[in-house]
Order: sequence, then structure tokens, then C-alpha cells
Amino acid sequence: MVAMLVAGSVFAALAAAVHVYIFVLESLRWTSPRTRAVFGTTAQEAETSKMLAFNQGFYNLFLAVVTGVGIGAVALGHNAVGGALMFAALGSMLAAALVLVTSASNMARAACVQGVFPAIAVVLVALGL
Repeated sequence: MVAMLVAGSVFAALAAAVHVYIFVLESLRWTSPRTRAVFGTTAQEAETSKMLAFNQGFYNLFLAVVTGVGIGAVALGHNAVGGALMFAALGSMLAAALVLVTSASNMARAACVQGVFPAIAVVLVALGL
């Protein structure tokens, strides 16, 4: 059981790291050429949607922070609290990935990047608790 919880925490940390990276892209580098290439936007589209992306990036950061607090709680032996925090944040990450792929099938790769680590983490943490 402990090994599953540790493995789940590792995958949760990977999911959090991906979401911090998404935060950087969306909130800090949205109009840069490399970020526009990642998201397939033109300079004009990026400029027009800059405030929306800035806000959206912070949602990703907050999910990463809640995941990190959950990992920390589990590491300190507060499994119920840590598990609840991880399930809330990871479930939101996974739900966002599902919304992305169902609303824009051409974004399936991005949805996988966004959702695979949270999906694995949820299963492992559930098995560990």
C-alpha cells in the first residue's frame, strides 16, 4: 500500500510539473514565437487572447500547488487530507484534459500530455489509500 502511495505521489508530482510548465507558457510566454508554435496561434491571435491565457495559466498553477500540498500532507502522514487534496487537483487536471479532447479532437496530443500523469496518479493513490 505504501509503495502505491509513493508511486502515486511521484506521478502526481510529474502532473504538477507539467501544469507549472503550462502556467509558464500561458501566463508568462504566451506571445513568444515558440509558445505560439506550441499552441498553433498567430501573433494577432496570441495578442488578442493574452489576458485569457494569463488567467488560464494561473488555474494550472493553482492545480499544481494544491497537488504539491497534497503530496506534502501524505509525506507527513496525513493520508486522508493529502489524498483528498490530490484527488481534487488531479481530478480537475484529468477533467480538463477530457474537456480539451472532446471539444477539440485535433488537440488529442495536448490532452494526453495534460491528462496521462494525473490519470495514473489517481489510480495509484486510490490503490495506496
